[in-house]
Amino acid sequence: MNLKLSQYLQSYKSILGLGLPLLLGQIGTIAVSFADNIMVGRYSTDALASASFVNNVFNIAIFACLGFTYGLTPLFGAMFVRKENDGIGRTLRLGLRVNLIFTVIVMAIMGILYLNLDHLGQPEHLMPIIKPYYLIVLAGMIPMVIFNVFAQWLFGIGNTGLPTWIVLGANLFNVIGNYILIYGHFGAPELGLIGAGYSTLASRFLCAAVILAIFYMRRRYACYRPSFKCPVLKPGDVKKIIKTGMPVSAQMFFETASFSGSAVMAGWLSSVDLAAFQIVVISGMLGFCIYYSIGGAMSIDISHAAGQADDAGMRRSAWAGYHLTLVAMLISSSLFIFLGRDIMGLFTEDGEVLALALTLIFPMVLYQFGDATQITFANALRGTSKVMPMLYIAFVAYVVVGLPVSYLFAFPMGLGLYGLVLSFSVCLLLAAVLYFVYFIKATGGKVKQ
Repeated sequence: MNLKLSQYLQSYKSILGLGLPLLLGQIGTIAVSFADNIMVGRYSTDALASASFVNNVFNIAIFACLGFTYGLTPLFGAMFVRKENDGIGRTLRLGLRVNLIFTVIVMAIMGILYLNLDHLGQPEHLMPIIKPYYLIVLAGMIPMVIFNVFAQWLFGIGNTGLPTWIVLGANLFNVIGNYILIYGHFGAPELGLIGAGYSTLASRFLCAAVILAIFYMRRRYACYRPSFKCPVLKPGDVKKIIKTGMPVSAQMFFETASFSGSAVMAGWLSSVDLAAFQIVVISGMLGFCIYYSIGGAMSIDISHAAGQADDAGMRRSAWAGYHLTLVAMLISSSLFIFLGRDIMGLFTEDGEVLALALTLIFPMVLYQFGDATQITFANALRGTSKVMPMLYIAFVAYVVVGLPVSYLFAFPMGLGLYGLVLSFSVCLLLAAVLYFVYFIKATGGKVKQ
């Protein structure tokens, strides 16, 4: 199918219209992540290394829970174009329950892991910082999931702006809290990394409270409240939510596990390597968040086409989203190449950590293409609701291939931290190719750009 420029322009406009608020939210998230790590990194290298370990380990649990909520978006999107308001309210209520149960299970697993932190081979002198910070992050999972369930509802009905403004407001609150609690300004105690944890926890509760108040109080959303408050369940409702949510959750779990496993391996090298790894991961988020905002908007667009059984529309949206993501990838890679020293220098005044981080710019840029491509077609597949292949693809790409390759590059091949970052390109490109193949299959055929 040869797609005309006019068709692409229509898709670009739709994706950018949905994606601009998401992009603003992601930029806000990047800014807060940068601010967090700048404040923590300048407080001490040990605090930065501890944050690297806890955040990378917790990313596995957080993205597993977020992935489960992401499975709701195509369900809401398809019902929205069919004007099934009762179905949206019912699915929102049931989706909230199922996601909370899933999150409690994940939290229990992370609680067991907490009891075994001493056996993960991290520098012993970091444990007094790691352990309390770990518990604070654990406490923030429930409000985070409540917010994201309602955010997916808003995304599905085409309102990507409102969750973005909530996140941006909470991010500003978080930065101010960091400034006060990390360094002990305005009479507050100097808490270091623990202060950053408390600030993030408060911002997550704020997000949940605001989005719940909006759902219950705004007249615009009154059409969804009756079936939310008194849902009439239909056979297969729970199964449908699990069927769309679990594969996306597993995909994000396996992907994050690969990166977090690399963080653990970085800790086996030294606390300097772990701190440098965190700088690379946070810097790489500049690309990831932009790619994901485009991919998320594209997924919403595809879900609307899926609700009308429009295979051609789904494929057109996917190609348009990929074009936009490639442009973003070129821009972010150029920033890493030409401004890498300036960006990474924001996070630490430790010359040894900075020097090591700067050696990792090439492999970081190298994996941007794989990351941009796999994000695009993973989100495209998510938009179709035919997501079961994502589970198997992620397991093979990130666990069967990714983790062993990371270990091989870092230790037997003697490449150390450089090898860990270089290995990301292998698993990301493998996942990208497989997601692409299954998306084309899910939408009924071959596509020519």
